[in-house]
Amino acid sequence: MAKIFCVANQKGGVGKTTTAVNLAAGLAQLNQRVLLIDLDPQGNATMGAGVNKADLEHSVYQVLLGMSDVRTARKTSETGKFDILPANRELAGAEVEMVELDNREKRLKMALAEVDGEYDFMLIDCPPALSMLTLNGLCAAHGVIIPMQCEYYALEGLSDLVNTIKKVHAKLNTDLKIIGLLRVMFDPRMTLSQQVSAQLEQHFGDKVFKSIIPRNVRLAEAPSYGMPGVVFDPASKGAQAYIAFGAEMVERIHTF
Repeated sequence: MAKIFCVANQKGGVGKTTTAVNLAAGLAQLNQRVLLIDLDPQGNATMGAGVNKADLEHSVYQVLLGMSDVRTARKTSETGKFDILPANRELAGAEVEMVELDNREKRLKMALAEVDGEYDFMLIDCPPALSMLTLNGLCAAHGVIIPMQCEYYALEGLSDLVNTIKKVHAKLNTDLKIIGLLRVMFDPRMTLSQQVSAQLEQHFGDKVFKSIIPRNVRLAEAPSYGMPGVVFDPASKGAQAYIAFGAEMVERIHTF
């Protein structure tokens, strides 16, 4: 049975897609069978995995609306060595079209159930808003991984996200829990970063992952080459940090 995790944060630009793509590739390097689900209409995770979103016959859009299934729509990331359920601009229309469908919050969960035995991990890259798409991700998942920059505004948004997760847990998905907070784009030279990091550890304890992802140019460059950062430059500090994070995730699953 696959462990299904959302990578979510209502704040934009916090490294959700970078985390989802590099964690998928990192887990694949640890011999895990991984499916990455791109739930963002921008399709950045799709492109970062080396799949051309302009050439898709089937995508997560058709899967959510029942016009296709996961086995038909999925692609393989040749560079990352994991499978991806890709997305493109079509997905923006799914919000409106799903309103009248039965079990609209659980369309993704039902679709993923068909391939549950084929993977060890399923990672869902959510859009930066609490939309019907994010709700589908949260309803399908066993847990949430929250990438966070160590700055003041990030703390403000975190309380909103935690409240959202509590509501989904209470009303739609009792399996849902916070797996952990991942500190990303971390700059140890900034006093504020260190202060916020210490606050997170104080308030959330062992929910804060030991792995810390540093601010790293090579991670930012990798998507333009259609490959995860851990493959693009395995020796870079960012890549090494994501590999360590993948190992920590595998370890954490045993206590999950």
